Amino acid sequence: MAGTPYTLYPFTARATEGIRNGVVTVGCFDGVHRGHRYLLDQVAAEARRRGCAAVVMTFDRHPREVLQAGYQPALLTTTADRVALLRQSGMDACAVLHFTPEMARLTAADFMTDILVQGLGAATLVMGYDHRFGSDRLKAFADYAAAAAQAGMDIVHATPLMLGGEAVSSSRIRRLLAAGDAAGAAACLGRPFALHGQVVHGNHVGTGLGFPTANVKADDDRFMLPAHGVYAAWAQTDDGRRHAAMVNIGVRPTIGDGLRPTTEAHLLHFHGDLYGRQLTLHFVARLRDERRFTSRDDLRARLGEDARVAQVALDEATACEIENNR
Repeated sequence: MAGTPYTLYPFTARATEGIRNGVVTVGCFDGVHRGHRYLLDQVAAEARRRGCAAVVMTFDRHPREVLQAGYQPALLTTTADRVALLRQSGMDACAVLHFTPEMARLTAADFMTDILVQGLGAATLVMGYDHRFGSDRLKAFADYAAAAAQAGMDIVHATPLMLGGEAVSSSRIRRLLAAGDAAGAAACLGRPFALHGQVVHGNHVGTGLGFPTANVKADDDRFMLPAHGVYAAWAQTDDGRRHAAMVNIGVRPTIGDGLRPTTEAHLLHFHGDLYGRQLTLHFVARLRDERRFTSRDDLRARLGEDARVAQVALDEATACEIENNR
Protein backbone atom coordinates (compact mmCIF):
# COMPACT_ATOMS: atom_id res chain seq x y z
CA MET A 1 0.00 0.00 0.00
CA ALA A 2 2.93 2.36 -0.61
CA GLY A 3 1.75 5.81 -1.55
CA THR A 4 -1.52 5.47 0.38
CA PRO A 5 -3.47 8.68 -0.25
CA TYR A 6 -3.47 11.40 2.35
CA THR A 7 -3.90 15.15 2.21
CA LEU A 8 -0.91 17.05 3.50
CA TYR A 9 -1.29 20.45 5.14
CA PRO A 10 2.15 22.11 5.48
CA PHE A 11 2.26 24.60 8.32
CA THR A 12 5.88 25.77 8.31
CA ALA A 13 8.79 26.27 5.94
CA ARG A 14 10.36 23.10 7.34
CA ALA A 15 7.39 21.11 6.00
CA THR A 16 7.59 22.90 2.66
CA GLU A 17 11.22 21.82 2.36
CA GLY A 18 10.24 18.20 3.06
CA ILE A 19 8.81 15.91 5.72
CA ARG A 20 10.69 12.71 4.89
CA ASN A 21 12.60 11.15 7.80
CA GLY A 22 10.41 13.19 10.13
CA VAL A 23 8.89 12.46 13.51
CA VAL A 24 5.19 11.53 13.36
CA THR A 25 2.38 10.82 15.76
CA VAL A 26 -0.93 9.22 14.79
CA GLY A 27 -4.43 9.48 16.20
CA CYS A 28 -7.94 10.85 15.86
CA PHE A 29 -7.09 13.98 17.88
CA ASP A 30 -10.78 14.75 18.28
CA GLY A 31 -11.01 18.00 20.22
CA VAL A 32 -7.25 18.73 20.02
CA HIS A 33 -7.45 19.08 23.79
CA ARG A 34 -4.75 19.80 26.35
CA GLY A 35 -3.74 16.13 26.49
CA HIS A 36 -3.23 16.11 22.72
CA ARG A 37 -1.22 19.32 22.84
CA TYR A 38 0.93 17.85 25.60
CA LEU A 39 1.65 14.89 23.30
CA LEU A 40 2.35 17.20 20.36
CA ASP A 41 4.82 19.17 22.49
CA GLN A 42 6.70 15.90 22.97
CA VAL A 43 6.62 15.26 19.21
CA ALA A 44 7.97 18.75 18.52
CA ALA A 45 10.74 18.31 21.10
CA GLU A 46 11.75 14.96 19.58
CA ALA A 47 11.77 16.49 16.08
CA ARG A 48 13.95 19.38 17.24
CA ARG A 49 16.34 16.92 18.87
CA ARG A 50 16.62 15.01 15.61
CA GLY A 51 16.67 18.10 13.40
CA CYS A 52 13.66 17.09 11.29
CA ALA A 53 10.00 17.93 10.70
CA ALA A 54 7.26 17.21 13.25
CA VAL A 55 4.16 15.72 11.63
CA VAL A 56 0.77 14.81 13.04
CA MET A 57 -1.34 12.27 11.17
CA THR A 58 -5.09 12.20 11.74
CA PHE A 59 -8.02 10.59 9.89
CA ASP A 60 -10.73 11.91 7.60
CA ARG A 61 -13.25 9.88 9.61
CA HIS A 62 -13.29 8.01 12.90
CA PRO A 63 -11.78 4.52 12.25
CA ARG A 64 -14.73 2.92 14.04
CA GLU A 65 -17.01 4.31 11.32
CA VAL A 66 -15.14 2.00 8.93
CA LEU A 67 -14.81 -0.93 11.32
CA GLN A 68 -18.33 -0.91 12.77
CA ALA A 69 -21.40 -0.52 10.57
CA GLY A 70 -23.78 2.12 11.88
CA TYR A 71 -21.31 3.58 14.37
CA GLN A 72 -21.83 7.32 14.84
CA PRO A 73 -19.20 9.11 16.89
CA ALA A 74 -20.01 12.02 19.17
CA LEU A 75 -17.60 14.49 17.63
CA LEU A 76 -15.92 17.29 19.54
CA THR A 77 -14.49 18.76 16.32
CA THR A 78 -14.88 18.37 12.57
CA THR A 79 -11.89 17.49 10.40
CA ALA A 80 -11.58 21.14 9.37
CA ASP A 81 -11.65 22.17 13.06
CA ARG A 82 -8.91 19.68 13.86
CA VAL A 83 -6.63 20.87 11.07
CA ALA A 84 -7.13 24.50 12.13
CA LEU A 85 -6.35 23.68 15.77
CA LEU A 86 -3.40 21.47 14.87
CA ARG A 87 -1.99 24.35 12.82
CA GLN A 88 -1.60 26.18 16.15
CA SER A 89 0.05 23.22 17.92
CA GLY A 90 3.69 23.63 16.93
CA MET A 91 3.62 20.92 14.26
CA ASP A 92 5.31 21.45 10.90
CA ALA A 93 2.57 19.61 9.00
CA CYS A 94 -0.65 17.64 9.30
CA ALA A 95 -1.43 14.60 7.16
CA VAL A 96 -5.13 13.69 6.95
CA LEU A 97 -5.27 10.01 6.07
CA HIS A 98 -8.17 8.76 3.96
CA PHE A 99 -9.04 5.77 6.12
CA THR A 100 -10.38 2.73 4.25
CA PRO A 101 -11.47 -0.85 5.05
CA GLU A 102 -8.23 -2.04 3.46
CA MET A 103 -6.25 0.05 5.94
CA ALA A 104 -8.31 -1.29 8.80
CA ARG A 105 -7.06 -4.79 8.00
CA LEU A 106 -3.38 -3.84 8.34
CA THR A 107 -1.42 -5.12 11.32
CA ALA A 108 0.50 -2.61 13.41
CA ALA A 109 3.76 -3.48 11.65
CA ASP A 110 2.13 -3.24 8.23
CA PHE A 111 0.57 0.12 9.09
CA MET A 112 3.97 1.44 10.12
CA THR A 113 5.62 0.05 6.99
CA ASP A 114 2.99 0.90 4.38
CA ILE A 115 1.48 4.09 5.75
CA LEU A 116 4.15 5.74 7.88
CA VAL A 117 7.47 4.69 6.32
CA GLN A 118 6.69 4.09 2.65
CA GLY A 119 3.66 6.39 2.40
CA LEU A 120 4.67 9.35 4.58
CA GLY A 121 8.41 8.79 4.73
CA ALA A 122 8.53 9.03 8.52
CA ALA A 123 11.48 7.68 10.49
CA THR A 124 10.24 8.01 14.08
CA LEU A 125 6.85 7.39 15.69
CA VAL A 126 5.87 9.08 18.94
CA MET A 127 3.06 6.93 20.30
CA GLY A 128 0.39 8.23 22.67
CA TYR A 129 0.47 6.66 26.12
CA ASP A 130 -2.80 4.71 25.56
CA HIS A 131 -2.93 4.56 21.77
CA ARG A 132 -3.59 1.21 20.09
CA PHE A 133 -3.75 0.52 16.37
CA GLY A 134 -3.50 -2.33 13.89
CA SER A 135 -5.77 -5.29 13.23
CA ASP A 136 -3.67 -7.43 15.57
CA ARG A 137 -4.54 -5.08 18.47
CA LEU A 138 -1.20 -5.23 20.23
CA LYS A 139 -1.44 -4.29 23.88
CA ALA A 140 2.01 -3.63 25.38
CA PHE A 141 4.34 -0.88 24.20
CA ALA A 142 7.08 -3.51 23.89
CA ASP A 143 4.95 -5.19 21.21
CA TYR A 144 4.72 -1.93 19.26
CA ALA A 145 8.45 -1.40 19.69
CA ALA A 146 9.03 -4.81 18.08
CA ALA A 147 6.63 -3.93 15.26
CA ALA A 148 8.44 -0.61 14.74
CA ALA A 149 11.78 -2.40 14.52
CA GLN A 150 10.26 -4.70 11.90
CA ALA A 151 9.08 -1.63 9.94
CA GLY A 152 12.44 0.09 10.26
CA MET A 153 11.20 2.88 12.53
CA ASP A 154 12.30 4.33 15.83
CA ILE A 155 9.52 4.61 18.41
CA VAL A 156 9.05 6.78 21.50
CA HIS A 157 6.38 6.30 24.17
CA ALA A 158 4.75 9.60 25.18
CA THR A 159 3.57 10.43 28.69
CA PRO A 160 0.02 11.61 29.48
CA LEU A 161 -1.20 14.92 30.85
CA MET A 162 -2.91 14.38 34.20
CA LEU A 163 -5.57 16.73 35.52
CA GLY A 164 -7.28 16.07 38.82
CA GLY A 165 -5.67 12.63 39.03
CA GLU A 166 -7.02 11.49 35.64
CA ALA A 167 -5.52 11.63 32.16
CA VAL A 168 -7.01 14.24 29.84
CA SER A 169 -8.73 12.42 26.97
CA SER A 170 -11.50 12.89 24.42
CA SER A 171 -13.63 10.27 26.16
CA ARG A 172 -13.26 12.13 29.48
CA ILE A 173 -14.42 15.36 27.81
CA ARG A 174 -17.43 13.59 26.30
CA ARG A 175 -18.37 12.29 29.74
CA LEU A 176 -18.13 15.79 31.19
CA LEU A 177 -20.30 17.26 28.44
CA ALA A 178 -22.84 14.45 28.80
CA ALA A 179 -23.07 15.40 32.48
CA GLY A 180 -23.48 19.08 31.62
CA ASP A 181 -20.10 20.03 33.10
CA ALA A 182 -19.17 22.72 30.57
CA ALA A 183 -16.54 24.21 32.88
CA GLY A 184 -14.86 20.83 33.41
CA ALA A 185 -14.85 20.16 29.67
CA ALA A 186 -13.32 23.59 29.06
CA ALA A 187 -10.58 22.88 31.63
CA CYS A 188 -9.63 19.72 29.70
CA LEU A 189 -9.97 21.31 26.26
CA GLY A 190 -8.11 24.46 27.22
CA ARG A 191 -11.03 26.46 25.78
CA PRO A 192 -14.83 26.28 25.91
CA PHE A 193 -16.47 23.50 23.91
CA ALA A 194 -17.67 24.92 20.58
CA LEU A 195 -20.66 23.94 18.47
CA HIS A 196 -20.95 25.26 14.90
CA GLY A 197 -24.19 25.50 12.99
CA GLN A 198 -26.55 27.47 10.83
CA VAL A 199 -29.40 29.55 12.21
CA VAL A 200 -32.68 28.11 10.96
CA HIS A 201 -36.30 29.11 11.44
CA GLY A 202 -38.14 27.81 14.50
CA ASN A 203 -41.60 28.57 15.83
CA HIS A 204 -40.67 32.11 17.03
CA VAL A 205 -42.11 31.53 20.52
CA GLY A 206 -39.06 33.13 22.12
CA THR A 207 -39.76 36.40 20.32
CA GLY A 208 -43.24 36.49 21.84
CA LEU A 209 -41.71 36.05 25.31
CA GLY A 210 -39.30 38.92 24.76
CA PHE A 211 -36.29 36.60 24.35
CA PRO A 212 -35.81 35.97 20.61
CA THR A 213 -33.63 32.93 19.99
CA ALA A 214 -31.42 31.67 17.20
CA ASN A 215 -32.29 28.04 16.48
CA VAL A 216 -28.93 26.47 15.65
CA LYS A 217 -28.73 23.37 13.47
CA ALA A 218 -25.33 21.73 13.91
CA ASP A 219 -23.19 21.56 10.78
CA ASP A 220 -22.63 17.86 11.43
CA ASP A 221 -25.29 15.59 12.97
CA ARG A 222 -22.45 13.68 14.62
CA PHE A 223 -21.51 16.64 16.84
CA MET A 224 -21.55 16.00 20.58
CA LEU A 225 -24.29 17.95 22.36
CA PRO A 226 -23.92 18.89 26.03
CA ALA A 227 -26.58 17.62 28.43
CA HIS A 228 -29.99 19.26 28.27
CA GLY A 229 -30.12 22.49 30.23
CA VAL A 230 -29.45 26.22 30.15
CA TYR A 231 -25.91 27.49 29.58
CA ALA A 232 -23.95 30.72 29.56
CA ALA A 233 -22.10 30.89 26.25
CA TRP A 234 -20.33 33.12 23.82
CA ALA A 235 -22.07 33.25 20.45
CA GLN A 236 -19.67 34.07 17.62
CA THR A 237 -21.31 35.30 14.43
CA ASP A 238 -19.85 34.69 10.97
CA ASP A 239 -18.34 38.20 10.95
CA GLY A 240 -16.09 37.17 13.84
CA ARG A 241 -17.90 39.17 16.52
CA ARG A 242 -18.51 37.61 19.94
CA HIS A 243 -21.77 38.14 21.81
CA ALA A 244 -22.87 37.17 25.32
CA ALA A 245 -25.62 34.57 25.15
CA MET A 246 -27.69 32.09 27.07
CA VAL A 247 -28.36 28.78 25.35
CA ASN A 248 -31.07 26.22 25.95
CA ILE A 249 -30.49 22.63 24.84
CA GLY A 250 -33.48 20.37 25.18
CA VAL A 251 -37.09 19.71 24.30
CA ARG A 252 -38.62 22.99 25.61
CA PRO A 253 -41.16 21.27 27.91
CA THR A 254 -43.16 24.46 28.55
CA ILE A 255 -43.61 25.67 24.96
CA GLY A 256 -42.48 22.79 22.75
CA ASP A 257 -43.76 19.32 21.97
CA GLY A 258 -41.39 17.75 24.51
CA LEU A 259 -40.01 15.41 21.86
CA ARG A 260 -37.59 17.08 19.48
CA PRO A 261 -34.43 18.49 21.07
CA THR A 262 -33.27 21.88 19.86
CA THR A 263 -30.33 24.19 20.49
CA GLU A 264 -31.53 27.77 20.90
CA ALA A 265 -29.38 30.79 21.71
CA HIS A 266 -30.57 34.16 22.95
CA LEU A 267 -27.89 36.79 22.29
CA LEU A 268 -28.17 39.18 25.22
CA HIS A 269 -27.25 42.45 23.51
CA PHE A 270 -27.81 41.72 19.84
CA HIS A 271 -30.42 43.18 17.53
CA GLY A 272 -30.55 41.94 13.96
CA ASP A 273 -31.42 39.09 11.62
CA LEU A 274 -29.37 35.92 12.00
CA TYR A 275 -31.41 33.56 9.83
CA GLY A 276 -29.26 31.62 7.39
CA ARG A 277 -26.02 32.77 9.02
CA GLN A 278 -23.38 30.64 10.71
CA LEU A 279 -23.14 30.78 14.48
CA THR A 280 -20.59 29.19 16.80
CA LEU A 281 -21.59 28.63 20.41
CA HIS A 282 -18.80 28.46 23.00
CA PHE A 283 -20.18 26.88 26.18
CA VAL A 284 -18.79 28.50 29.32
CA ALA A 285 -20.99 27.32 32.22
CA ARG A 286 -24.17 25.37 32.87
CA LEU A 287 -26.76 27.44 34.72
CA ARG A 288 -29.55 24.97 35.45
CA ASP A 289 -31.52 21.93 34.34
CA GLU A 290 -34.23 22.26 31.74
CA ARG A 291 -37.62 22.28 33.46
CA ARG A 292 -41.32 22.78 32.82
CA PHE A 293 -42.96 25.98 34.04
CA THR A 294 -46.63 26.29 34.95
CA SER A 295 -47.17 29.38 32.79
CA ARG A 296 -45.49 31.52 30.16
CA ASP A 297 -45.25 34.34 32.68
CA ASP A 298 -43.25 32.09 35.01
CA LEU A 299 -41.04 31.06 32.08
CA ARG A 300 -40.53 34.70 31.06
CA ALA A 301 -39.50 35.63 34.60
CA ARG A 302 -37.04 32.76 34.79
CA LEU A 303 -35.53 33.65 31.40
CA GLY A 304 -34.88 37.13 32.72
CA GLU A 305 -33.05 35.66 35.70
CA ASP A 306 -31.15 33.26 33.42
CA ALA A 307 -30.01 36.20 31.30
CA ARG A 308 -28.72 38.00 34.41
CA VAL A 309 -26.88 34.94 35.71
CA ALA A 310 -25.45 34.18 32.26
CA GLN A 311 -24.02 37.69 32.02
CA VAL A 312 -22.42 37.34 35.46
CA ALA A 313 -20.86 33.99 34.48
CA LEU A 314 -19.48 35.43 31.24
CA ASP A 315 -18.13 38.52 33.00
CA GLU A 316 -16.34 36.25 35.48
CA ALA A 317 -14.95 34.14 32.63
CA THR A 318 -13.66 37.30 30.92
CA ALA A 319 -12.00 38.46 34.13
CA CYS A 320 -10.27 35.06 34.44
CA GLU A 321 -9.08 35.27 30.82
CA ILE A 322 -7.59 38.71 31.46
CA GLU A 323 -5.90 37.55 34.68
CA ASN A 324 -4.48 34.41 33.04
CA ASN A 325 -3.07 36.43 30.13
CA ARG A 326 -1.21 38.89 32.33
